[in-house]
Amino acid sequence: MRLRAAYGLAAAALLAGCGGGTSLSTNPPAPCPRITILADGADLTRHRDGAVPDLASMTSDARLIGFNANCDYTRRRDGVSVRISAIFDVERGPAATAPRVSLPWFIAVTDAGDGQIIERRDYVTPAEFAANANRVRIASTPVVLSFPAEERLVENHNVRLSFQLTPDDLERNRRRGPR
Repeated sequence: MRLRAAYGLAAAALLAGCGGGTSLSTNPPAPCPRITILADGADLTRHRDGAVPDLASMTSDARLIGFNANCDYTRRRDGVSVRISAIFDVERGPAATAPRVSLPWFIAVTDAGDGQIIERRDYVTPAEFAANANRVRIASTPVVLSFPAEERLVENHNVRLSFQLTPDDLERNRRRGPR
């Protein structure tokens, strides 16, 4: 009985090594820049215009919680295409009167040391609440950035995601700290 079990395990191990018809690519994967969310810009809380910023006047509270990213060579391998979609958690506040919120955010491409902004793009992503929902998780429309194909040039860039904040919003986030 033990011999039969040993033969069965050996056969299973041999079959596990079979590729199942998939071929391995000899091409290395495309390089990617470092992509991060700025901690001070990950929260956006909105209040009624002119109201004291507290819970009773809050219209929405949004968080930039993550992103989906994919890096791939262009068709002729002369560039790298980076496709990014931001992911947001949005909560409707007690003072909200509309079922829709606009989330202003940006992507900034910087050099390796964050000393120079090479490119910056602004976006607005709408968040729609269902009639019976106070929270929603949404992903932005994918954004495509292009880089030269030289590996060292792509990896020597940072891509930063953040909400577009007013100076007051930024100060409030810094006082509150990361959530």
